[in-house]
Amino acid sequence: MFKGFREFILRGNVIDLAVAVVIGTAFTAIVTGLVEGVFNPLITLIFNADTLAGSGFTLRPESAPGAGDAVVLGWGKVISALIQFALVASIVYFALVAPMNFVKRRAERRKAEGHPAADPTPTELELLTEIRDLLKAQQPSS
Repeated sequence: MFKGFREFILRGNVIDLAVAVVIGTAFTAIVTGLVEGVFNPLITLIFNADTLAGSGFTLRPESAPGAGDAVVLGWGKVISALIQFALVASIVYFALVAPMNFVKRRAERRKAEGHPAADPTPTELELLTEIRDLLKAQQPSS
């Protein structure tokens, strides 16, 4: 039981996945800091709001008679999440995907330029025919 678990943990893809999760978590903290520290203040300045997370449309004020809590349609949180998503997606694309695609295309181009098209591998019948002809050529003429 422990042997199977150890083999599972020591597989390369599990380790790669664990590293990706750790890096992704750290990367999310960076993007969150950027959104909350730079972009949200700029947007609150544009919309003249106190905080972006608190921005929204009040559907029912708290002071309404007989009503409970206020009902607010919080568009600020949605805009903040969209900005964060756009930043993460663009950084992942431009920092990871685009360079990897470039490296792959470059490697494929080098491989294609460096190695001309290989001769097709002969079939079994062609090989047997060649062996037969060689053996016949080695036989003394009778």
